[in-house]
Amino acid sequence: MYKFLIKPLLFSMQPEKAHYFVTDTLSFLCRIPGVKTMLKSLYSIEDKRLERELFGLKFKNPVGLAAGFDKDARWIDELSCFGFGFIEIGTLTPKAQPGNAKPRLFRITADESLINRMGFNNLGAAAAIDRLKKRKSNLIIGGNIGKNTATPNEEAKQDYIDCFETLHDYVDYFVVNVSCPNVGDMTKLQDTAFLLDLLSDLKQRNASKSKPKPILLKIAPDLNNAQLDEVIDIVKETKIDGIIASNTSTTRSGLKTDAEKLKAIGNGGLSGKAISNRSTEVIRYLAEKSGKAFPIIGVGGIHSAEDALEKLAAGADLLQVYTGFVYEGPGLAKRINKEILRG
Repeated sequence: MYKFLIKPLLFSMQPEKAHYFVTDTLSFLCRIPGVKTMLKSLYSIEDKRLERELFGLKFKNPVGLAAGFDKDARWIDELSCFGFGFIEIGTLTPKAQPGNAKPRLFRITADESLINRMGFNNLGAAAAIDRLKKRKSNLIIGGNIGKNTATPNEEAKQDYIDCFETLHDYVDYFVVNVSCPNVGDMTKLQDTAFLLDLLSDLKQRNASKSKPKPILLKIAPDLNNAQLDEVIDIVKETKIDGIIASNTSTTRSGLKTDAEKLKAIGNGGLSGKAISNRSTEVIRYLAEKSGKAFPIIGVGGIHSAEDALEKLAAGADLLQVYTGFVYEGPGLAKRINKEILRG
């Protein structure tokens, strides 16, 4: 029903408008008694064989919802009905910010992909806490943190620290996002020296907490092998808990979409089918070159159970979807989990 009825309706709307239409409708429906139970029965699988234990956390299944879909932790309870093993909120920044000018989210349907330049639009880290306190689902929640657009790169470290301290008691793991192509010039934040300083500081602060939380680093798919080697060294030196591979891409090579349409869209991060192969290559390189020294969450172009199994075979321990969820519909996590059980 999704592909033949709901998806054409949603795809007739501007993408960001469609996103809020879906989430507002879902919020309304889930207030009706019995709807959440019905959705869970349709889209969730409960099976002990799907459980995964990583960095001290037990995930009820390996398929998560990536950061960006629920930036402000508004719809955790509703989204938990769709079979996810975990949900990552954010990217959250210390101060609320509107993000970039609209339109800032674009479909390129010929490539089953999206281009976005959202610009970390969010209500701020502190504003998410009330909603995190009130949530009823017991899903594992990740907190994806970044810097405010107005914060100069030389002061960026403090933004990450502020988010970390604000959210520490309310999320289950952290993701340090220095690889988003939509927030000014974050290239400097991917320098080895900056990352060593930032991650070491966060690890030290984390160790002083009564309940330390896992810290992961989200990397771009556009890194070359030498840069991926540096990532491996950073993980080894700072002893962070894992890597998320990968974020959106700035490349446009090999796309089916007309060049004029891409030019009209302009800058932004590419996600979806178009980056699937590169994301898998990054996962495989990190896993093989490091000797599986750390957990990897694989994300990028997972639109089917086959795509998911490919990521797992390459070395991913957990998975995340976003663009695939938009294109393939609410049953995606269930289809992936069913195929994992068959294997």
